[in-house]
Amino acid sequence: MSSLSTGREIDLKGVNEGEGAGDGGIPHGDRLLAFTDAVMRGSDADIDRERAALRAVVSDAEYIDAVATIGAFNVVDRIADSTGIPLDETLEAVSQGVRDELGLARFGSSANTPGARG
Repeated sequence: MSSLSTGREIDLKGVNEGEGAGDGGIPHGDRLLAFTDAVMRGSDADIDRERAALRAVVSDAEYIDAVATIGAFNVVDRIADSTGIPLDETLEAVSQGVRDELGLARFGSSANTPGARG
């Protein structure tokens, strides 16, 4: 759900700071980040632990949304990176602030976005 549609103030620094950064203004954001990190980089034991912690605080539908979002972003990002798809001008303009805040120019794939190289 978009922060614009909920009126919530979102703090993106938790994305880069990881564990201990708080919830970022998102309900159960700390658990969602820990679960995402475990899925993307952890062992089976890490995933099992973080899955149980997340399931303890979210509904079944919210858990399914989280898992689907992790999977979708993982696949879409890998496809875009592997094919070198650049951001279109509109998306580049509207996402500049978020990309700057997250420091995305430090990643090699930022070369696919003209003007985003850091």
